[in-house]
Amino acid sequence: MDMPPSAAGRTRQRRKSDRPQELLEAALALFVERGLANTRAEDIAARAGVSKGTLYLYYPSKDELFKAVVRQHLTDVIMEGEDILARYSGPTADLLTALALTWWRRVSVTRSCGLLVVMMAESKQFPELARFYIDEVIGPSRALAAKAIEYGVARGDLRQVDVNSAVLGIMAPLQFLMTYHEVTSVCPTEDADMAPEHFLRTQIDLLLRGLLK
Repeated sequence: MDMPPSAAGRTRQRRKSDRPQELLEAALALFVERGLANTRAEDIAARAGVSKGTLYLYYPSKDELFKAVVRQHLTDVIMEGEDILARYSGPTADLLTALALTWWRRVSVTRSCGLLVVMMAESKQFPELARFYIDEVIGPSRALAAKAIEYGVARGDLRQVDVNSAVLGIMAPLQFLMTYHEVTSVCPTEDADMAPEHFLRTQIDLLLRGLLK
C-alpha cells in the first residue's frame, strides 16, 4: 500500500534531518577502521547510503567532517564535564571520579576511543587537524582538569601542588585506557576484560594519596 503523500513527505523530511548524524557515524567508523589518509569522502558517503554530492552539502571537505566528528564525540563530553564542575560543591575525590567516569562512559560506548589513536598515528601527516585536536580536545581537557585541582586546593581537600603536573597525572590513565581499549578490541589479551571503571577508580585513588592533605 502506498503511503499518503503527507506521510511520505514526513518520512523524507525525517530522513533528511537524520543525514548529518548518519554521515558523522559513518565517518567515525571509517576514520577509526582505516585512518584519515585511507578514508575517502566517497567511502563515507557510501557507508551512510548517500551520494558524495550529498555529503558535501553538509560537510564541504573530509577535514571538516573529521572536525565535526571530534566536536560531537569528544568536545561535547568536555562541555558536560564543565557543567558538572560548575554545579559541584562536594569532596574533590568524588568530583575527579565523576569527571573521569563521565568521560569514559560517554566515549567508550562509541568508536570515538579510536580518534586518539588516529591522531597519534597520523598527526604528522595532518598537522592542521592535529592542531585542531589539540585546541579542541587536549587543551580544554587540561583546562578542565586544572580547574578541578584548583577547586580541591581552594576547598582545602588538596595540598598545594604543581597543577600542570597533577593534570597530566589525571589525564594519563584515561589516555592509556583509550589506547588499550582500542588495541585489545582488535587483538584481545588475557586481561582484555579488565574493568575500565575499576581501573579508573584505582588510578584516582593512587593519585589522591599524593594530593590529599
